[in-house]
Formats: sequence, C-alpha cells, structure tokens
Amino acid sequence: MSDIKAITEKIKQLKASKADKALIDEQVALLAELKGKKSGAAAAAAAGASDAKGAADARKFELKTPKGTRDFTPEEMAIRESMFKTITTVFKRHGAVTIDTPVFELKEILTGKYGEDSKLIYDLQDQGGEACSLRYDLTVPFARYIATAGLSNIKRYHIAKVYRRDNPSVNKGRMREFYQCDFDIAGEYGSMIPDAEAVRVMVEVLKSVDIGAFKVKINNRKILDGMFEVCGVPPEKFRAISSAVDKLDKSPWAEVKVEMVKDKGLPEEVADRIAEYVKHAGGAEICNILEADEAFSKNKRGMEGVADMRLLFQYLDILGVKDYMSFDLSLARGLDYYTGVIYEAVFEANTVFCLSPVIDSLLFSIPALPCTEATEGVGSIAAGGRYDELVGMFCGRRIPCVGISIGVERVFAILLNRLRSRQEKEKVRTNDTEVYVIGLGTGHLAERMKVAKELWDAGISAEFTFKEKPRRDGEFKAVKDEQIPVSVVLDNAKVAEGKVQVENTATKEQVVVDRSELVAVVKKFL
Repeated sequence: MSDIKAITEKIKQLKASKADKALIDEQVALLAELKGKKSGAAAAAAAGASDAKGAADARKFELKTPKGTRDFTPEEMAIRESMFKTITTVFKRHGAVTIDTPVFELKEILTGKYGEDSKLIYDLQDQGGEACSLRYDLTVPFARYIATAGLSNIKRYHIAKVYRRDNPSVNKGRMREFYQCDFDIAGEYGSMIPDAEAVRVMVEVLKSVDIGAFKVKINNRKILDGMFEVCGVPPEKFRAISSAVDKLDKSPWAEVKVEMVKDKGLPEEVADRIAEYVKHAGGAEICNILEADEAFSKNKRGMEGVADMRLLFQYLDILGVKDYMSFDLSLARGLDYYTGVIYEAVFEANTVFCLSPVIDSLLFSIPALPCTEATEGVGSIAAGGRYDELVGMFCGRRIPCVGISIGVERVFAILLNRLRSRQEKEKVRTNDTEVYVIGLGTGHLAERMKVAKELWDAGISAEFTFKEKPRRDGEFKAVKDEQIPVSVVLDNAKVAEGKVQVENTATKEQVVVDRSELVAVVKKFL
C-alpha cells in the first residue's frame, strides 16, 4: 500500500517538472502492476472466504434423497432384479413384446386423462417452447405410442419409472418415483378374451413372486354407470362420484357419503341408494343379484356390463383363476380412461409367507413368518382394466385396449419387510461371480490376470483381487462372503508346473489340473 502511494506521488512530481514522457510512462506501468497485484490478492481473499462459507453451508446441508425417492443397496437390488426377471418371464410367456417411451410427455398428452389424480402430475419448466410433464403412468404414453406409430394391434409389456406428487410412504411402497410393470393388449378381438388373459397374467405374476395371499377385486365401469344412472346421479357427476366410491377400500361409507353429499353436491337419498349396491361382493352370483334388481335390470348399459362379467367369469374359470376373484361393486378405479372391466389385486396382510423360488435362490433359507405391521395397509399391488377410447383421443381411430399394471414397489416393500422380520438375517448374494482366482505366495498377478482372461473368453464370470500381493485369508474370505461357487488357486509350485487347483466351495472337492484343462474342469464344477 505504501509503495503505491510513493509511486503515485512520484508521478505527480515528474509531471509537475515536465520530465521525459518515457520516464513518466515507466512509473505509470509500475503503478498499474502494483494495483493489479493488490486486486488479485483481494479477490483471492474473497474467494477463500467464499469457499469457507460454502464449506460451512455444506456442513449445514441435509444430505438425503428427495421426498418420496430412495436409494437401493446391493442386497435390495439383487432382490429387485430377480423380481423384475420373474415378472418379465411371465410377460414373455404370454407372447408380449417390449417398447420404451420418453420419461416426459407433452403436457397436453397427459392432461384430462386421470380425473382428480391429475393434480399429482409433475409439470416441468418450459425449456424449449414446449410444455412437458413427467409421465404419471405407462398407459397414456402407450396409447400415444399406438397412435403415433399407426398400429392397430399389439401385445406389449413395459417396465419403467413413473412419477407422482403423492404423499409418500416408503414402508408401504408408495413413492413419488417408482417403477411400473405393465402388460397390455390392443386390438379388435372377441369379447372378454383379452380381458381374461390380462387377469390371468396378473394372477400368474403375483403367484410367481409369491408374496402370499391376495385377492383380485373385479367390476365393470358399465355396471357402475348403470348403477349411478338408476340411483339418480346426474351424468356429469358420474366420474366425480366414481372417484368417491373408489375410496371405500380405505374409508368407511359414512366418510365417503359426506364427500358425495357435502363436497360433490349429491342429494342424500341418491347416496343412500348407491350404498345399497356397493355393499355387494362375491363371485359370479352378483350377476344374478343385478339381474333380479327391478330398476337395474331395465338399464341397458348396466346389463351390457353384467353380460360381459358373466362371460368373463366363464373364461377365468377355464384359465384357472376364478377362485382369486371377488366381484366387488364398490371397486371403481378413479382413472377417467377406463370404459369396461376394471380390476385390482389386494394384498391380504394377515397371512404367512414362503419366498418365491427365484428370491429364495438369493438366500440360504427363509422361515415362514407373518407380515409385519409395516406392510399392513399396503393395499393395491396390481390393477388395470379396459380402456377402449384412449387411443382414439390421440388419432381419431377407435382401438380397444385392456391391460394390467403390477405395483412392483409395493410388492418389493412386502418382500423386504418379510426379510427384515426374520430373527436371523441371511446374507443376500449381490453378484453373479462364478469363479474367484486366488494367488498365493508372491501373488502371481500376471497369472491371475491370464486365468481370468481365459475364463472371461469362455463366457464364465470371474474375479480376482486388484492387490499385487494379496493376503491369503483375505482372498478366501472373499470367496466365503460373496458365496462364490468355485475358486482357482495359484501358488509358486503350481505356476512353475503349469497347473492350477480348482475347488468347489460347497462340496470342498479339489482337483489339480493342467492349465489347458482349466475351463473344462471349471464348467464341470459349475
């Protein structure tokens, strides 16, 4: 600071004495250089202060995932991957092909398709002249895909993430970001034939993952509309009242009635007439009850629904899933796009379990245990129905569709809580490594690499430690902890002789073979 003042004063004196211009310029340049150093030092100090503040802010920042989302551990992912594989196997067994669609759609594509649930759609900021939203489900994007591609029929499955601004409950599998597994059939076919297969696929999936006891509640939007018409509900209120009825699985009738009367303006006597219908649940005999109802039997649309249900129950009996059905007149499904049969699989909490063979392959053993309180109230674990008009909203062509959606996050929540409820937790295998290459003595890194290469080239999953001279106990511990079925051991003597030792982890069988026989022996042990 003092240098700057001194040079400034000197420049003034040189100018006053009319000194040579070159001398003045020299001092001016020196002054500028000193001022630049001062500015840089100040900036560095400010940056340091800012970094310190940032570090302090970082310490205050709550490091977590956003509400309604979560991370998954390797153990959890092992279970999830097996679950997805099981579900995909069922879908493919029924001849479905898979597609993919963007995670976000034009906002206008999603608007007006979900009734009161539209408020749960995540809207995105306009980033390029188009208003977009994250997809709410996989059904509307599927309908848009059919219209865009100009298809008239397809049987497809789609496993992908969807997003909803819902009130999350991680334990019960209700998230804001979650996977859906959908199976849909589009095209003109015989009445109730695709519907029956869709329900069969739903039951097959839930049995394959073996979550325990469940039932499938089933109804028909035609019956609901006929019921509302007979009871005196104005047509413009059908969907609003349907949304209220849909809450009967979570709320008592008294609360639903208050919503109908006070919130949605329905006359009380009309609500009371609805109550007389929605109390019915059972099997195909519900068709008899509706046909015997004098008022309902005169309603054309309602009776079309009854005929559909009679035929559907015949097909479900043939396909071996009729006993899982509960014909429940209180089932409404709040989404606006449903036009015919609707169904919803519900987990029954008061049950005991055994794990799916696929999930069980990841563990040594699982005792049958009751559901924990954490999974009570999980509710719907799969749902779907017929939506014949949705594709036409995009292209003007009527292409009937029916499908199911598996609530995999809720299924996973049930499986995970079952595992956590065990007294002794068994280790879940998190990798598919088949062979571990062990180097004793000097470690034999190059030889371990060569052996691993041979195994990889033969299509065998293999690993070795990245340490140059690993500890013996550490390598054998890795084999045990990761439950790797075969180990290949190299030591000084065997390397010198061109041999390796192959050991079966489960049986403890050991053989010493020439390197040329390695792959064949390993495959035999596997």
